[in-house]
Amino acid sequence: MEKVRDDDNEICTNSGLFEDIVLRRIGPIDNMDSTDEYERLIPEENGKRNGNELAPNVEYSNEDNGNYDEAVEAAGIGKFTWILAFVCGWANASDSVEIVSVSFLLPAAEQDLNLSSTDKGVLNSIIFVGMLVGSLLWGSLADIQGRRKVLIYSLSVNALFGLLSSFAQEFWLFLILRFFSGVGVGGSVPAIFSYFGEFQMRQRRGMMISIVATFWLAGNILTAGLAWAIIPSNLGMDHDEDSRFNYESWRVFVAFCTIPSATSVLTFLVLPESPKFLLETGRAEEALEVMRKVFVWNNMGTKLDYPIAVLLPSSKSKASTIDETKKRSIRACCTETGAEIVTIIKANIKLFLPPLTRVSVAMNVIIFCLAFGFYGLWMWFPQLFQEAETQGSVCVKSGANITKPDNSSTGPDTQIYTDAFYTSLANLPGNLITIILMDVVGRKAILCSSLVLSGVGVFFIYLVKTRTQVLIMSCLFSGISVMAWNAISVLGVEMYPTSIRGTALGFQSVSNRIGAIFGNLIFGALIDTNCAIPILTVAAMLAIGGIVTLTLPNTLKISLK
Repeated sequence: MEKVRDDDNEICTNSGLFEDIVLRRIGPIDNMDSTDEYERLIPEENGKRNGNELAPNVEYSNEDNGNYDEAVEAAGIGKFTWILAFVCGWANASDSVEIVSVSFLLPAAEQDLNLSSTDKGVLNSIIFVGMLVGSLLWGSLADIQGRRKVLIYSLSVNALFGLLSSFAQEFWLFLILRFFSGVGVGGSVPAIFSYFGEFQMRQRRGMMISIVATFWLAGNILTAGLAWAIIPSNLGMDHDEDSRFNYESWRVFVAFCTIPSATSVLTFLVLPESPKFLLETGRAEEALEVMRKVFVWNNMGTKLDYPIAVLLPSSKSKASTIDETKKRSIRACCTETGAEIVTIIKANIKLFLPPLTRVSVAMNVIIFCLAFGFYGLWMWFPQLFQEAETQGSVCVKSGANITKPDNSSTGPDTQIYTDAFYTSLANLPGNLITIILMDVVGRKAILCSSLVLSGVGVFFIYLVKTRTQVLIMSCLFSGISVMAWNAISVLGVEMYPTSIRGTALGFQSVSNRIGAIFGNLIFGALIDTNCAIPILTVAAMLAIGGIVTLTLPNTLKISLK
């Protein structure tokens, strides 16, 4: 009886194909002396046969080998893909809620915390300062420890300190806790898109990432809805100046805003690590196992049906140097921590060395301009609505006396939350446009046109006189500018190789936060004297970002490096 030889290169893990080879070479199983010999020839799952590793000198068929793009395409799109999109989208929404919530609580907290316009600017900015620190820390750790771990840790920090801030009775303590909440947000924002993008096939990556980015809109709407329902209500305890502890309705609102991040932590506990990260850190078998599970979920098949038996890493992949099962001494742990810090510093420097220099400079300039313009204006929309209602214009002449409404007895104007809700809802058309067109016209075209049109729209905000006009212009600004955010999210994933992608997104997040901090501080300092200056500055910055976009390469449907 003739047997299959190793050097024939016909042994493979696809049992169906192997059975055809056996039947062709040695005849039907009925002609064999026993089934033991037949079963011995069929490799078991995960490269084992009868509990033993396959012989290392046996070469698999080239038909069973696949690179990462082929592995993702073989897994397809199905149940797992959409569950992952919802989970990552919900985490993205939790970051949106935490950031935007401050702008909604300002009108109510103004009386309870005795806030000046400068204090409001600092409060709006402090979460971005925390995000700046968090981006530097978590972004590089995502390239070292993994995307999933960083998401779990950073979202936990976000939820914990966000909840604690609702109990802070002093302004300075509230600031400190919001800062640490921002540290958590700074880690989850870049990690979410790295994690999700690495599960997606290149033909639809832009569309799928745009879907996750759309959940930022969901977070805005959720925040506006919570503010509308909770802050004007009688939930919590009314403010009492004689009491040492107060828990007003706006504090209840802050507590509710931590629910999305807390629930996101629970979902990531049951999800796998990014298979692309595992593959590029020398853990090919783990990566293959993840892809098999994705295939089973998406196609309702079995792991044996997955056509890829050997997952080929890129030429630049590196072996994992961290033995998680080995017990290390305290000194060894400290040495490893020090080595990771050095790695983080080197990784950030590498972003601005050839061949990444031009791309990194351009991306960070664009993000700075977009964040300066968007957050510098968006976080102040509730205040602008109030100014239009009380002053007859969003801007008053420098040196004019500003009469602020007395909210001490009636609380903040509930119409502010209604207008903010509609402004958030206006993001929907822009999100739908990017989902449809991202993989058609490309990221670069969407980003450039969105930035330029947003800049033009901001200029006209300076000219409006009524609250209705402010609402219309703010809705147009939101609907157009959100397309730029979606495009930059896709570009950030595609521009960099896996080994440095988390670091790149983390550094871009730093530029994002610096822009947001400057935008908010300038608005806070000038809104009561001459807000024409910050509004026109926002228009100019957005236009500059649009021009710089022209220097970026086109990444439409490229493979991840």
